[in-house]
Amino acid sequence: MNPYRAVMKSDIQFHADREIDSQPQIWRETALFAPTVAHLLPQSGERVAVVGCGSSWFMSQAYASLREAAGQGESHYFTASEYIYTRTFDRVVAITRSGTTTETVELLRNLKGKVPTVVLTAVHGSPVTEFASNSIVMDFADEESVVQTRWATAALGLLRAPLGTDLNELALQAEIALNEDLGDLPMMDEITYIGTGWTIGLASEAALKTREAAQFWAEAYPAMDYRHGPLSISQPGRAVWAFGEIEPALIADIAQTGATFESSTLDPMAHLIKAQRLAIALARVKGLNPDFPRNLSRSIILN
Repeated sequence: MNPYRAVMKSDIQFHADREIDSQPQIWRETALFAPTVAHLLPQSGERVAVVGCGSSWFMSQAYASLREAAGQGESHYFTASEYIYTRTFDRVVAITRSGTTTETVELLRNLKGKVPTVVLTAVHGSPVTEFASNSIVMDFADEESVVQTRWATAALGLLRAPLGTDLNELALQAEIALNEDLGDLPMMDEITYIGTGWTIGLASEAALKTREAAQFWAEAYPAMDYRHGPLSISQPGRAVWAFGEIEPALIADIAQTGATFESSTLDPMAHLIKAQRLAIALARVKGLNPDFPRNLSRSIILN
């Protein structure tokens, strides 16, 4: 019996299942919320740094790449622990679901009074709100699962809205992604996620989800860099998952290896929902609870 089909008969529903399924509605709520806080976000022409940890870092990467490509101004991204204090920015944007992540709290504490900062968080009155110049609290997108899904996409959606993205249209695409067949993907031995430009951050986020939720090894690379070594691990029984458009020549190279190739015409943020679903399916295959990954907690607070 196919073990994936067996576990899918289970009546167990995790917090992550409900949170993934809620994303179309959350994105619609974000669309209504975005105009009320647009004045707090980076304005056109500003030199900006965007920071976060884990999933929030990957959303920072995606937003910074999108903003600069849209001609809105020079945009850099950092994991909070590696912020370069010798550089000068007009504004710093920090993303943190819990508002308690040690590195992000310390960064905002260090920048207080030196540069305007805005934090995106899900929790009112969390430590980051004490140190940030402005706070955007998206409590409607908060989650119970340790594994981030709807919070990450809602935060990115909020940042994409001023760049001209129609979140209501994306919500329709999210509904499509929620109903797409996963096929044989939960049976793969290994998955490599690839992207270009802003979708490199999404590729990294997808790989993180499978590692967190299912203790399943996955990697992420800029698409063209996949040719420079990682292509050697491609083979039947393994998958390469592309976010966004990929060079046809690279697709042909992957096909020659016999690896399964996954791509989509959906907006890459909607396509990420399918990757989130795959992460939970992989956890089910292994009999794991994706809401409480091994060695992890909702917020990383360091002594």
